[in-house]
Amino acid sequence: MFLTNGLVFANLLPRYPQIKDSLGLSNTAMGVAVAAFPLGALLAGLAAGALVTRFRSSRVATFGMAAIGLGIVLVAVSPTWALLTAAMFLAGAADAIVDVAQNAHGLRVQRRYRRSILNSFHAAWSIGAVLGGLMGSAAAGLAIPLPVHLGVSSVISVVVAVAVYPLLLSGPEDGERTGPAPAGRRPWSGLSPRVLVLILAFGLVANSGTLVEDSGSTWAAIYLQGSLGAVAAVAGLGFVALQGFQFLGRLLGDRMVDRFGQRAMARGGGLLVAAGMGLALAFPSVLGTIAGFGVAGFGVATLVPGAMTAADEVPGLPPGTGLTLVTWLMRVGFLVSPPVVGVVADTISLRVGLIVVPLCGLLVLCLAVVLSARRSRSTDCHLVEPDVAEPDRTR
Repeated sequence: MFLTNGLVFANLLPRYPQIKDSLGLSNTAMGVAVAAFPLGALLAGLAAGALVTRFRSSRVATFGMAAIGLGIVLVAVSPTWALLTAAMFLAGAADAIVDVAQNAHGLRVQRRYRRSILNSFHAAWSIGAVLGGLMGSAAAGLAIPLPVHLGVSSVISVVVAVAVYPLLLSGPEDGERTGPAPAGRRPWSGLSPRVLVLILAFGLVANSGTLVEDSGSTWAAIYLQGSLGAVAAVAGLGFVALQGFQFLGRLLGDRMVDRFGQRAMARGGGLLVAAGMGLALAFPSVLGTIAGFGVAGFGVATLVPGAMTAADEVPGLPPGTGLTLVTWLMRVGFLVSPPVVGVVADTISLRVGLIVVPLCGLLVLCLAVVLSARRSRSTDCHLVEPDVAEPDRTR
């Protein structure tokens, strides 16, 4: 499920330069069109928790993929900036709902394992993103028409998502929780000022990770091709490097989180982001920039899963509420970042606009303290069914 979500959208990203040129868009106009994706996600994201509660995370994650695929196909055939923006809006709205549903389901599985495993699911998303980026780069290099390329990739993603639906968990969304259920079942019950501040801090950590990802997905190809003179097939490799090393970090992430704790992982990751992209921007070159995006991808690998896990475990909140809020805050960052970077690029240069990446690394260094320093005592891979899990000992 995570793989299909990464695959379907990543196919579009290496085609951004072609879309920008074919419609004659400025950096600002392109940034605004891209920002329609997180705007749709922002407006639809708060409904995700209610949909998951009503229809179950497995169903929402599976069948929401069809709406994402439709939006991507509409992007491919949009003849004007307005229609391009509308298609991005639709794809973003569907993606926000699928994102919450997939992570809610992944956290159900993690609770059965009683150890960190969510990073592995995000690693599968990264595999899909790398495959999609390579497919998109190859399609750009071969000049395959956009409707053909994105139509085929979207159909593949939706078919795979529907095919694996019978393998997902059944039952209630909070069936795996071992602690006492919150007394109030209203979606937003339990949101005290202290909890809201905590959720905001988790959201900023997650935002830092997603802003680095967004800089790679939205601007890496444009920066490499437009500012550094890379050919179309090479320009897509900045995004591929970011996602590839992010995949490696997530593949190793669960073991590292269990051993060192999420706080130490976040601090180390923030340092890698700040140093990697800081050096790449200070000494610009094609190979150096691709390497910088790769180091940044490794640095942010565990940030989003860590923030989501922390938010989902905030005491007193109904299932999915903390996760929905953190995911919504992430979408705010996605909305703000592309047009801001685009305006800076048009006013000064895209190189200056990409300074947002090392700044995110520094922000993570400051906020890592809100994450858990606890190390897991369990490194076993066995499943633990909810009815035999250890009783809650915090009462």
